[in-house]
Amino acid sequence: MNMSRAWVTAAAGWGLCCALSANPLPVDEPPEWTDEPPRLSRWIEEGYDAQRRTDLLTAAARYCAAARYGSLEAQYRLGRLFLERMDEQGRQEGRTLLALAAQRGHERAAALVAQAGVADALPDCLLTGAAPVFELPRPSQPQVEPAVPPEVVERYILALPREKQRHAQLIRHWAPRFEVDYRLALAIARAESNFDPRAVSPKNAQGLMQLVPDTAARFGVRNAFDPEQNVRGGLAYLRWLLERFNGDVALAAAAYNAGEGAVDRYGGVPPYQETRQYVQRILHFYRSPVHARPQPM
Repeated sequence: MNMSRAWVTAAAGWGLCCALSANPLPVDEPPEWTDEPPRLSRWIEEGYDAQRRTDLLTAAARYCAAARYGSLEAQYRLGRLFLERMDEQGRQEGRTLLALAAQRGHERAAALVAQAGVADALPDCLLTGAAPVFELPRPSQPQVEPAVPPEVVERYILALPREKQRHAQLIRHWAPRFEVDYRLALAIARAESNFDPRAVSPKNAQGLMQLVPDTAARFGVRNAFDPEQNVRGGLAYLRWLLERFNGDVALAAAAYNAGEGAVDRYGGVPPYQETRQYVQRILHFYRSPVHARPQPM
């Protein structure tokens, strides 16, 4: 049994034109065990499985194949799927299909028609049998954990001894000028020197941001024990690392600790215990895996 445009004219008698909710429709229930011909039932089941895998083109093709041969359930499911298409033509076709299914007594289709209204746009796949082709929705980006709230950092700074407070404020002052989130810069300085401008490591890393002599020279630091010079050099290096590793905090922190060459060599955080612990300290303090780059000043 093929569809007929006469169905659309009859369906228009519903006279409903309400807008569909902007919220996506919940996942539909599995197809019921009905007395439809086995081939149509199989196509509907294959369409449902494909839809659950987000293979929407295959799902649409299976539903349309069954709908062309008169399956009311397939007509409803195809209309429901089309109702969430990105293009307006596709959504119009979805409304048409749902209105036709509602006219034939499908209760869930009628409920959607009451929200979405009706249209006069029968899909080509029902007329020609060709598989539907349409633009797929872009996958949603995973939500990124936000960085530590500024008020938490403010309380942390105020609890520091007076001299360390002064150095933390120096970092907060200069960080935006290097387009570095001051919260990440503070996390680095905290892990590196605990805000001690006279700190020297066993590897001769020096000052607040613990610059080794080669890195200090590379970024124009003449006196690594001068707090302002050290902070500016450390921020320049951190900015460079964030650019190189596309804002990935873990990789930038690992490179700050072990060198960018080690990160490149291992294709990620090197397997050194010290570096892995260091990266964890930075992430625990900063909280976000992605750098929140401030606006240039």
